[in-house]
Amino acid sequence: MIAILPVSLWADDVSAAMLRSNGVGVFVNKNPASPSNALFSDDLIETQKTAIARIEASGSTADINPETMVQFEGTELVLDHGSLSVNTSRGLRVRVGCITVTPANDAQWTHYDVVDVDGKVTVSALKNDVNIDARSSSPQQAKQSGQSNRVTVREGEQKSREEKCGAAVIRESVRLSGIGAIMNSPWAIGTGIAAIGVLTCFGLLCRNDDPVSPIRP
Repeated sequence: MIAILPVSLWADDVSAAMLRSNGVGVFVNKNPASPSNALFSDDLIETQKTAIARIEASGSTADINPETMVQFEGTELVLDHGSLSVNTSRGLRVRVGCITVTPANDAQWTHYDVVDVDGKVTVSALKNDVNIDARSSSPQQAKQSGQSNRVTVREGEQKSREEKCGAAVIRESVRLSGIGAIMNSPWAIGTGIAAIGVLTCFGLLCRNDDPVSPIRP
């Protein structure tokens, strides 16, 4: 049906988008991606080292940096690890665990970066403001609070939050010296991924005397 219908008839469908890439080191649902792939809800995109890709949807684009895993959910991108750069006039949000990053005004063009490396989520607001909402990982605490813990990242600022929402800490704002945040560099992401590998070895592979924690497998 997509092949015979005009693109304009389905481009506005928030559950569908296109993935553009050079096809090298980019995978969709564990299969090598072609230069253009139709994306639908729940599709998983992975980029290997040096590979990049772009999600194009109605009113939004998201650049996927190297060594990143993200799931497309229509109006939401679920970031497992790595980094994204989002441009949107439709309020496209990014979720990392129990942290959600949302444009403060979904009627205005908003450009923001989200980096998830080594258990820390860093958000840079490059154009207009974005909100960071975090809910407790404990259902009991979430029920008692009744609402999320929200902070706003103003245009030109950068804030970080621990991925473990039950003990989240907001660090002081950092003014960005330029349009591109340094955390977007492949070097920074690569360093974080290497650190994750070391921690994984220490916690899972290199210790055989203690059982794996049911909380953080």
